[in-house]
Amino acid sequence: MKPDSARHTSPRSYYLGGALLVLLGLVIGLGLSAGFNIPLALKAERNGALSATSSSAPVPESPFVGVVDKALPAVVFIDVRKTMGKGDDQSGDDQDEWFHRFFNESPRRQQRIPSSGSGFIIDSDGRILTNNHVVSNAEDITVTLNDKRTFKAKVVGADPGTDVAVIKIEGSKLPTLPLGDSDQMRVGDWAIAIGNPLGQLRGSVTVGIVSATGRSNLNIFGGTPDFQDFIQTDASINFGNSGGPLCNIRGEAIGINTAINPSGQGIGFAIPINLAKHVAEQLVAHGEVQRAWLGVNLAELTPEIAEGFGLNVDHGVVVSNVLAGQPADKAGLRRNDVIVEYDGQAVADLQKFRLKVADTAVGRKVPVVVLRDGKKVTVYVTLGQRDQAVVAALNSPPTPAKSEELGGCGCVS
Repeated sequence: MKPDSARHTSPRSYYLGGALLVLLGLVIGLGLSAGFNIPLALKAERNGALSATSSSAPVPESPFVGVVDKALPAVVFIDVRKTMGKGDDQSGDDQDEWFHRFFNESPRRQQRIPSSGSGFIIDSDGRILTNNHVVSNAEDITVTLNDKRTFKAKVVGADPGTDVAVIKIEGSKLPTLPLGDSDQMRVGDWAIAIGNPLGQLRGSVTVGIVSATGRSNLNIFGGTPDFQDFIQTDASINFGNSGGPLCNIRGEAIGINTAINPSGQGIGFAIPINLAKHVAEQLVAHGEVQRAWLGVNLAELTPEIAEGFGLNVDHGVVVSNVLAGQPADKAGLRRNDVIVEYDGQAVADLQKFRLKVADTAVGRKVPVVVLRDGKKVTVYVTLGQRDQAVVAALNSPPTPAKSEELGGCGCVS
């Protein structure tokens, strides 16, 4: 039998085993720690590299920043106090809809209400382009600049026929917006709308493209102008944007934001600046626009009408009626004449033709080429001044017989 000392492990064995366990634990711990720290270190290193890269590279500037810097100072907020109610010049469905939409009530006679819109300063004398429907019936007009300066404004002149108006403020060091050439705009060009949508979001900028040009026959909320040649854009335009500029990528005004389509998305319209500029020049010079006319009712030349007349042409406008005693009648124009040329230029579009006639100087003698009984005839017409009272009487709906025969257009020129 072994002695008791042989049956017990010696203290030295305990110490040696304990030391081995501690050493093994240290080795395992260091390995695990290294395993965890390596990815963290790599991640930190990568983050450091990314941070260094993003902070050192220059951020590319939006091409629209320069446009805004150039245009925004000249864009103004127009606050108008006006009297509206049944019996006003612009009373009717549009007005009733306005009251119903914003006040949930029927319009009352002579109710004074606030209104607002936009505009932009076009010269250092403080003249501002805006819409006629923004300032019509105005009793008080306050203009606020982007730099917070506020001025009282007066109406220089307004033209319901194109929905263009010029107002004026008195001030010093006024920023101005250069005017571009709307005739050079192409479908697909950048279009930047600036204004004060809803009368609260001042200095708002929206960006889109020119969606179309030469839009006409639009029913405009607040009053439909007689002469339409709108630029269509998908740059967002809302109530309150009216009168503000539509700019090109060079920061030049190429239109006056005018109309929205409440039932559509991305559909807005602007008056071409070339048309607005021509109107503004007359408003500044005379306080009104003098327009020439022939004294006729016109209709589009459709393929069916051309075939019915035995004509092999695809352009022109049809004279559906000649007013007795007016310039066309005196010159010998006849009903069913097809106007194919005016003042040396081909006639291809009814609305553009009406604009061309209206912009001709009153009293000028103009050659008009028509197709009559299949032959070209040149008639020289001395243009008269457009009589708004006569025009209003003529703008009644055409008779069923005339509508069926000539397409139902009551356009007056």
